[in-house]
Amino acid sequence: MVIPWQGFPLAKLLQEVEPTSDAKYVRFESVYAPEAMPGQKSGWYTWPYVEGLRVDEAMNDLAILATGLYGEPLPPQDGAPIRLVTPWKYGFKSIKAIVKIDLVAEQPTSLWMAAAPNEYGFYANVNPDVDHPRWSQGSERRIGELSRRLTLPFNGYSDEVADLYTGMDLRANY
Repeated sequence: MVIPWQGFPLAKLLQEVEPTSDAKYVRFESVYAPEAMPGQKSGWYTWPYVEGLRVDEAMNDLAILATGLYGEPLPPQDGAPIRLVTPWKYGFKSIKAIVKIDLVAEQPTSLWMAAAPNEYGFYANVNPDVDHPRWSQGSERRIGELSRRLTLPFNGYSDEVADLYTGMDLRANY
């Protein structure tokens, strides 16, 4: 989906808190309210929802904390009051309804990594050459289009983010 997000680069927040050299990752945690969100009563997942980025990924200008979309404040169903947007990664990395952000030394284990480690890795960079175990990721269909198109590496943002992964095996680090 192509969405006109409003917000600010995550890097601006991180610059304000001045991470020490011990901080290697940014850990995000979403709201945990099982009475209001009945799905969180499920024992299938480890709640609350947790996601993470490496600090250098978080400092990229494309990583934004969104507070609105389409010129309007962010509605609850889209992650209000604040959500992460990382357009070069698969959607599950863009955690909604963030209530806590921590700078940590160890790589966080996300909800999806804990639930299905064979299907969801930490990086979740859009890589059309690595299929999900249950479906191909080589093509996509945009909302409003009938035909499929080839999926681009890093969702078309290679010029802006590929250098973050130089020397990494992007098949193993999915």
